[in-house]
Amino acid sequence: MTNATILWADDEIDLLRPHIMYLEEKGYAVVPVTSGRDALDELEEQTVDMVFLDEQMPGLSGLDTLKAIKERWPQLPVVMITKSEEEHIMEDALGGKISDYLIKPVGPSQLLLTVKKHTERRRLQTEHSTMGYQQQFREIGMQLGDCRTAEEWQEMYRRLVYWDLELAGVDDENIHDIFLSQRREANAQYCRFYEEHYLDWISGREEKPLMSHTVLQERLIPLLKMAESAERGAESARGQAPATADSPLSTFLIVIDNFRYDQWRYVQPLLEPLYRVERDEMYYTILPTTTQFARNAMFAGLMPSEIERKYPQYWVNEDEQGYKNQYEDQLLEENLRRHGLNIKHTYNKVLNAQYGRRLVDRVPELMRSPLNVVIFNFVDMLSHSTTDSDVVRQLADSDSAYRSLTRSWMEHSPLLELLQALAERPVRVIITTDHGSTRVERPVRVRGDRDVSVNLRYKQGRLLDYNPREVFEVKDPAKLFLPRRHVSSPYIFARANDFFAYPNNYNQYVQLYTSTLQHGGISLEETLVPFVMLQPK
Repeated sequence: MTNATILWADDEIDLLRPHIMYLEEKGYAVVPVTSGRDALDELEEQTVDMVFLDEQMPGLSGLDTLKAIKERWPQLPVVMITKSEEEHIMEDALGGKISDYLIKPVGPSQLLLTVKKHTERRRLQTEHSTMGYQQQFREIGMQLGDCRTAEEWQEMYRRLVYWDLELAGVDDENIHDIFLSQRREANAQYCRFYEEHYLDWISGREEKPLMSHTVLQERLIPLLKMAESAERGAESARGQAPATADSPLSTFLIVIDNFRYDQWRYVQPLLEPLYRVERDEMYYTILPTTTQFARNAMFAGLMPSEIERKYPQYWVNEDEQGYKNQYEDQLLEENLRRHGLNIKHTYNKVLNAQYGRRLVDRVPELMRSPLNVVIFNFVDMLSHSTTDSDVVRQLADSDSAYRSLTRSWMEHSPLLELLQALAERPVRVIITTDHGSTRVERPVRVRGDRDVSVNLRYKQGRLLDYNPREVFEVKDPAKLFLPRRHVSSPYIFARANDFFAYPNNYNQYVQLYTSTLQHGGISLEETLVPFVMLQPK
């Protein structure tokens, strides 16, 4: 049985007979032709897996043949073989979307390597990924038991995300089941770690990692102060200092609502031609992992109960009417002012493509502000659509598919257009989020009255009835630095891939919400989120 079929077009094909025999001995079928026209005719008659194409052929040239092949069979791998190393020929060939090129004379082993690369790449990559994960499975399992610090859990999550992406293209269901089982075990152990340390972090009893309410204070504000100091120095020198990589004219803080770390790693290649990554890290979100709490805390630099006490005019409780994040801009301004920064900044919330593209047109104007905040809500809307839309639910029925949808949006979004426009200017770009989301699978029964919060991953209310062993329970909201709605109003949080279901509508809840993306509770995907600094290349 042959491995693949190769069409080889060369006007001196008889001289290549030893090479053809070598490939046939290795199990490949080779169809030899002597012209570009014969190559096109042969392609109409039979299916081949790749084409070797001589660049210099009489009649229909190699480049003309390449163009005709790509018009008719755009996905067919074509390898150009040429005697010439002239730059314009290579540019024409690469522009014609060749898969590879070889310079004559070519050796048998060189041909074999090229064939394997283009006809067996998926199999080889699959075997490599599967073998690599199998070798590291035991090591990851042992390290899970040794993760005792915030930093160690961040590195573990990076490693799990790496293998999640590596194995996404593998068709072996067994290896997927093994990885899924290990990730579930990781989430279970992580939840125990998070619950053990969270209250100590936010109370100050234990040194805390980078968190929602400290991330801007520790990462953004020092940059703004350095930029402000540099600008004052430039003014005192009676001239504007030229912008450098170390002193950009403006910082753009781009917040993608509900953006997970694995999604960031999956879309990162889109930005690699434009930016170098100055910092790629994660921070820990506060509870509940929702926009109302986590994003308000991020912009304010305060925990929710501190916001309510210090800026009551900017806090909207869950049981009150009104948009829960309508004062983010004001909270950010107060945060900057508390740290001695009275700088001009803009705040822009992109809810549709039209507004996003108008924002791109305004880039020259935005560059006059030292800080520009841009919120993109699409990923959050996509996450919620897995519950609201059967079509989206089917399109995002796995984490791999969810990442693909995110990347597809990114490729055609005003966000990418904005980043492309900024890459041509002296800026620093920060990409981050407020929280992530997790795919829920296991219902946990909980009872409550109409006053109980509706989120599937956390509940607050006076008359909650639940099994304390199945939840993370905090009876006093003050310990969580969360507003207290009633004298007795505990919070409970779902762990890993759990979600809360009411017994009286249990079957309906299970059918409606199983395998949807939710947030509000505790999981690696929700609470460890990206904070990335980029600089144009």
